[in-house]
Amino acid sequence: MDYIVEGIREAIWLIFSGDTEIFGIIVLSLFVSITATTLAVLIGVPLGFYTGIKQFPLKKLYGSVLYTAMGIPPVVIGLVVAILLSRRGPLGQYELLFTPQAMIIAQFCLVLPIVTGILFGTAKDKGREVLELAFTLGANRHESLKLLIKELNAAVLLAIMTAFGRAISEVGAVMLVGGNIRGSTRMMTTYIALNNSMGAYERSIAMAIVLLLISLIINAITQHMTGGKAYVD
Repeated sequence: MDYIVEGIREAIWLIFSGDTEIFGIIVLSLFVSITATTLAVLIGVPLGFYTGIKQFPLKKLYGSVLYTAMGIPPVVIGLVVAILLSRRGPLGQYELLFTPQAMIIAQFCLVLPIVTGILFGTAKDKGREVLELAFTLGANRHESLKLLIKELNAAVLLAIMTAFGRAISEVGAVMLVGGNIRGSTRMMTTYIALNNSMGAYERSIAMAIVLLLISLIINAITQHMTGGKAYVD
């Protein structure tokens, strides 16, 4: 038990000591996850809304495939991306494997179905009602779209929060495509796994504390911006 207390004490010291390696890993992790989440939101939000509201053949099958994709194991996505980016893969000429760009691609593929799926389900259940109300009140398409986004903003924020949380806490995919290279592609989660395997528990605990703080901040921001609706609706 003593080594756990000592590990927490040393972890707190590491965080506030300005350790350049730790802060470099934190910055890289935030950059990769924020970039991947942003790209997923730019594509997934309009795609989720459109496919949720639009009636088209095989919509139920599309929904089933989409919901299945939301739960694909990250290591499988990492393996597929690694194969595509490998030297013998179709994208090998770009030499992206074991780079931050490869980790962004892997996290993007991981969280895009999450963003799209959450908004697809919400728009399918509530979107048509909102649009019908807007048209009844004489709103044009632009005004109807604004009303739709306003009414479903809690779902959008929930999708963003969920996607970012999944991205920044992911291990398997970024390990496969990034390689956990020190000073280049080492992320918070891979750093924790590495130091835990080496018995350097204080460094693992320090990074785990940072991850928890980031999660708490995201949760607080979402709660503030939605008034708790993201967890109630």
